[in-house]
Parts: sequence; structure tokens; C-alpha cells
Amino acid sequence: MRQAVNIMPTVLGFTAILWLGAAALAEDLPDCIDPQDQYSMTYCAGVDYEAADAELNELWPDMVAAARQNDEYVAEQAKSMGVPTTVEALRAAQRAWIAYRDAQCDYEAYEVFGGTAQPMVGSLCLARLTNERVALFRQALAQR
Repeated sequence: MRQAVNIMPTVLGFTAILWLGAAALAEDLPDCIDPQDQYSMTYCAGVDYEAADAELNELWPDMVAAARQNDEYVAEQAKSMGVPTTVEALRAAQRAWIAYRDAQCDYEAYEVFGGTAQPMVGSLCLARLTNERVALFRQALAQR
């Protein structure tokens, strides 16, 4: 029986190596408008993920604040019923979403397992799912 291999540390490590190497040679940064080789495509996929993750992290305090505001009305009742408060539910959902995102992107990257595109496919997935989460957060905040 095979054991699953978590590629996310590999993907993120590879992205970090690319980033550090590229930062040292700023004039040699890949063209992310139209990347033409695997190195550039992998680098740009990592940049896309990092941008999406930064946006998600920027929205997080607003999501927590909105959850706290909702808890002004429901926290006592939730606690009396033995269910999580809004903030607790949000944090549990985010932890579960991160686990899902990482597992899903590991799975998707297996389409090119062992190939040079594996880190890129993982990063593209991370960026896509993180951008979806950003859109969900933005929608939730806009409806408040």
C-alpha cells in the first residue's frame, strides 16, 4: 500500500527558492505576462498564489470582526446550546478549508507527478482555490 506524499512543502519550498534566487537577480525576473519556459511558469504560479494568499490574509481581520459583531447577538445562545460561536465556527471553517485546499492541490498536482510541472500545477491550484476563498470573503463582507 502506498503512502500519500504531501507535495505542498515541496511546492512552497520550490517557490521560495525561486523567489529568493530571483530576488537576488532582480533584473532576471521571469516575465509573468507571457512566461515561456517551465521555470518562468512555475515562478509566476508561485507569485500568483502568494498574491492571493496576501489578499486572503488582508481580509481575515475583517471576517473576524464581522463574526464578532454577529456574536453580539448569538454568542450567548450558541454557548447555551453547546454549539460554536460565530468566531469559533469561522476559525474552524478556515482551518478545515486550509486542510482541504492543501489536500486538493496535492491531488491535482499528481496529474503530473514527478514532472517539472508538478510544483506549477500545485501553485496554480493554490492560487485558484485561494482566489475563490477571497471572493467568498468579499461577498460575505459586502452583504453585511
